[in-house]
Amino acid sequence: MQKVTEEWTEMEERRTSGTSAAGKKEQKEECETLMMELNRLVQKTVRDSSWWDRRGLDCTILASAFISLPTAFLLLSSSHVCYFLLGLVLMGVAHAVITVKGTHLASHGALTESSAWGRFWVVFFIEVCGSFTANVSVKSHVKMHHAHTNVIGLGDSSTWKVPFLPRSVYLFIAPLVVPIITPLVAMGQLKGQPLYTAVRTVVCVCVGVCSQYVLLRCVSGFTCSSALLVMLLSRGMFSIPYIHINIFQHIGLPMFSPNRRPKRIYQMSHGVLNLSRNRLLDWIFGHSLINCHVEHHLFPSLSDNMCLKVKPIVSQFLKSKALPYQEDGYFSRLRLFFHKYQELMVFAPPITELVGVQ
Repeated sequence: MQKVTEEWTEMEERRTSGTSAAGKKEQKEECETLMMELNRLVQKTVRDSSWWDRRGLDCTILASAFISLPTAFLLLSSSHVCYFLLGLVLMGVAHAVITVKGTHLASHGALTESSAWGRFWVVFFIEVCGSFTANVSVKSHVKMHHAHTNVIGLGDSSTWKVPFLPRSVYLFIAPLVVPIITPLVAMGQLKGQPLYTAVRTVVCVCVGVCSQYVLLRCVSGFTCSSALLVMLLSRGMFSIPYIHINIFQHIGLPMFSPNRRPKRIYQMSHGVLNLSRNRLLDWIFGHSLINCHVEHHLFPSLSDNMCLKVKPIVSQFLKSKALPYQEDGYFSRLRLFFHKYQELMVFAPPITELVGVQ
């Protein structure tokens, strides 16, 4: 990680060495012009797109996840092993769609144009469904991570860095306890929050957790311990890839000093990486977290489907301007992190702010 940071610093020093004040001003204006030019191209595509493309498709996917839940509860009540497993998988998929894709889109206001409904969906998805506190989540993710992507000490990487854990434990075992840790971390983040916010968060988190527990007891017919076990399994079903995408798309890429950071288009093109298309994860987590992460960081208010739609425009533009458009496969990144765990995770610059979903 230190090597990556040094490489970027050296590159900047070579680029700016011998450059006059006028030359630096010209470079700054060039960066701003590039971002404005790309923004015009993307916004034209957004304006020409239908409501279905802008929001409808993603809202339908989220609605489908909610609609599938009654079937999941009923299947879990079956004594037939195949039906039971199908119900468990269905509940796990629905939970991941709602708590990852839903919370991410809601935090960026990508579900609706109404500010009032936007605030409602933030609380609903993040606190009721995701068992976390909305205010902290939006501040840390939108205002810190997106504003300071890969800036050391600010928005540099993932919440879920535990460098004292061995690599195999961190990558494949520790993520399974995320469903337990998340509400505990949420309660810890309430310190210093207004009383109304703290009470609302506690009530919403309890409503979300207790409603699933009660339905498993009353509809699926589980005992207390069995209901808790099913809750853990369904909520943790996709926690391993969830942790992976948190670290794959930023860590190991160039990082910037708070005092020597490039303009937005350079920061995002150098510090963000897209994972290759993966139909399962694209659908469950959303394109903006998987194969359109560069587009998402450049235009965070776009929905998953719109990020996918503008992807050819963004990639072609960056390449035409000799800027990096970084892409890699999921398993390629997994091999990299497994073999370079010490360099990328243990000796990485420290985190001072909570980041969350990337």
